[in-house]
Amino acid sequence: MRFQTPLVPARLIRRYKRFLADVRLDDGREVTAHCANPGSMMGLADEGLRVWLEPNDDPKRKLKWAWKLVEHDSGAFTGVDTAVPNRMLKAAIQDRLVEGLAQFDTVKPEQKYGENSRIDFLLQGADQPDTYVEVKSVTLMRQSGLAEFPDSVTKRGAKHLAELAQMSQAGARAVMLYLVQRTDADRVGLAADIDPAYAQAFAEASKQGVEVIAYDCQITPEQITLGRKLTFVG
Repeated sequence: MRFQTPLVPARLIRRYKRFLADVRLDDGREVTAHCANPGSMMGLADEGLRVWLEPNDDPKRKLKWAWKLVEHDSGAFTGVDTAVPNRMLKAAIQDRLVEGLAQFDTVKPEQKYGENSRIDFLLQGADQPDTYVEVKSVTLMRQSGLAEFPDSVTKRGAKHLAELAQMSQAGARAVMLYLVQRTDADRVGLAADIDPAYAQAFAEASKQGVEVIAYDCQITPEQITLGRKLTFVG
């Protein structure tokens, strides 16, 4: 998935009110950017970090900048826009690039299911059970190479796991897909110390037949594409 317009580098001044960030462009201007990430962004919101912004000239948008990437001192990138995974994964699944999900003819995003919920993708194909795929964007890293989810308490995430378990028990196939928006991870696991209830919900869902798939991303200031399949460490 290519960015709509070329990204512009900047330095982070502060992130606040969850969805706003003040940054300083390389030419010295200070601007406010939209931050499409409701999580804590632990380790990704420190003052002085090098960030990449997408400019826009849409008159309907209040803010003319959107924060897309963090570039770490190591040269690795992290994608901070939580809307990116679903857009990218839809194309990847349709192109049969996701191992374990390459046998479906129909990809339906945002389908109603459970209790007032929407599944990220409902996959259907000949001789295949209906397959419900929930996607989570993973950006937290506290230990070298290990990406973790979640980065804050997520009751909604635990609810999604319970609903996936219900689908599995009803005879459908249920998949929890963790998409690591980092280029420096080689495995992914749960941050049980941050949200013990989510870890417990995951354990229960696994017992009920919910599968896990994990991938990372290839990220540059030009585009984000599906990367390698990662090991999930439960």
